Amino acid sequence: MYAENARLGSSIGQFDLDFVEREATPQLLMKLSIQLHLAGVSLSNTVRFLEIFDVERAQSTVHSWVHKADLQPDSCRSPDHVAVDETVIRLNDDQYWLYAAVDPESNKSPHTKIDPTRTKVIASTFFTELREKHDVDDAVFLVNGDKSLNYACQRHGLYFRYERHGNRNSVEHIFREIKRRISYFSNCFSNAHAETADQWLRSFAFVWN
Repeated sequence: MYAENARLGSSIGQFDLDFVEREATPQLLMKLSIQLHLAGVSLSNTVRFLEIFDVERAQSTVHSWVHKADLQPDSCRSPDHVAVDETVIRLNDDQYWLYAAVDPESNKSPHTKIDPTRTKVIASTFFTELREKHDVDDAVFLVNGDKSLNYACQRHGLYFRYERHGNRNSVEHIFREIKRRISYFSNCFSNAHAETADQWLRSFAFVWN
């Protein structure tokens, strides 16, 4: 609970609301709403929070704030180890693959990616994006034996080792939390496009970090 509360206040000052033009809602309440939702409060309860301040907004409006804020995980990290994995998530009736990298020392997620397919090329693209954003070339990558991830490490010339537990528990913890929130926040992912879901995951990683 303490960790969740800490995330409520740690990043609110970093929210960029340059997208706001004629929004009548005070920016502080907008920032609080974004932070509450990404920290685990449903859209319906976030709207109820705004009503305390006599501000009436639709759930779709709050969801739009989160999307337009364009939150991104911090760049230029240099972790010693990186746990990488992939898992299945569902958007409406469609199946997608979620790729994630986690620094097991800090429990932060420097990069996530979703794609409707699971191939060696997609896994390699995930590593390309990770390397562009962060200094990970000297890191040890912890993999679980998945062939596409192993191939991607080899193609990029990265050192990797098999590890099914230990430091890899950090990425499994994030996967469980993401799946829980996707299930709980069905109003976020109903009829959502993959691009919207991908943006939500980056926003989630920003607040999680």
